[in-house]
Parts: sequence; structure tokens; C-alpha cells
Amino acid sequence: MDILAHSLWSGLGAVAASRRWPVSSNQARAAVALAALPDIGHLIPIALWGLVGDGTWTALQGYAMATPGAEPWLPAGVQMWSHTLHCLMHSAIIASLVTAIAWFRWRWALVPLAGWWSHIVIDVFTHSSEYYPSPALYPITDRGFDGIAWTTPWLMALNYAALAVAGLWLVGSDRRRPLRPGAPHDPGRRDSAE
Repeated sequence: MDILAHSLWSGLGAVAASRRWPVSSNQARAAVALAALPDIGHLIPIALWGLVGDGTWTALQGYAMATPGAEPWLPAGVQMWSHTLHCLMHSAIIASLVTAIAWFRWRWALVPLAGWWSHIVIDVFTHSSEYYPSPALYPITDRGFDGIAWTTPWLMALNYAALAVAGLWLVGSDRRRPLRPGAPHDPGRRDSAE
């Protein structure tokens, strides 16, 4: 899935969750950031190579937009670190360990971690074996599952249509939803008593 769609799904999820549970705006923003991070984090070694080595902005841009087999040349160390970060950030095993630690130590971090989890789950099904398979079982294996590549035109159209429907539903259902008794007053909503 592309970074924008990951971020939008996470944002919609945070809005939906905030209707049932207390979700701060900082938690929602962090969930959106963590939904995008797995596709950005593996670019850090390439960016560092560009800043302190012989790398260029063109190499970073070329790598970010490359299709499998068409990636630009990278030094072995940069390529290894980039691959390792990609695997770590797409791993359900690593995310499980981080979530377990958060469960016991930092409960506030569970909402932002839902953004990371949404990224992993979505990528398992929207990456094919030929298009950057998502290594959800790393470090046991860095092999991914064979889903449908998110670059498939009908899947991309369906995804953005589903995002639009979900967003419209959230907006529409918020207008129809009455305030619960005892719920804090929403300054954006006019009560009939006012």
C-alpha cells in the first residue's frame, strides 16, 4: 500500500476509535505517523549515505520510487541496513514485542501502535511475491506472503474508493449521532437547549 493510503486508513481508524474510547489528538497523530514510518524508515540509511557519503538525492529518490529489480545501485552496507530496517518495521513479531512492552509499561502508546499494526496487516495482503513482499514473520524468515500488489490499478481504485466511503460514513454518522447522556459537551455541536 502507498504511504498516503496507510496514513489515511490510520487517521480514519483513530477517528472511529475516538468515538468509543478516549483518543487524544497526539495519539491520533502518532498513529498516522507510525502507519507511514515502515515505508519511510528504510530510506534513512540511504539518506545518511547521501548526507555523509557519496550518495545523492537522485539515488534516494530513485530508490523510493523504484519497482522491484530497478532499484539504483547502493553500497552493500547501505543496502543491508535499508533491507534490515524494512524487515524490522514490517515484522509482526517485532511489533508484537513492542506492543507487549507498551502493554505493561506505556499503555498510552497502544493507540499509536495500532497505526503500525494497520500498516503491517494491510501490507501482508497488498504486496505480491514480485512486488516487495511484506516480511511479517521476520526475523524467523524475511520471506513475505504473496498478496495482490497495491500498484494493481483496480486494487488502487478500490482502496481509494473504500477510503472515500469510510470517510464520508464517519462524517455522516457523526452528524446523526446524538450526544450520550453525561458525555462532555462538544462545542462544534449545537444542543437544542441552546
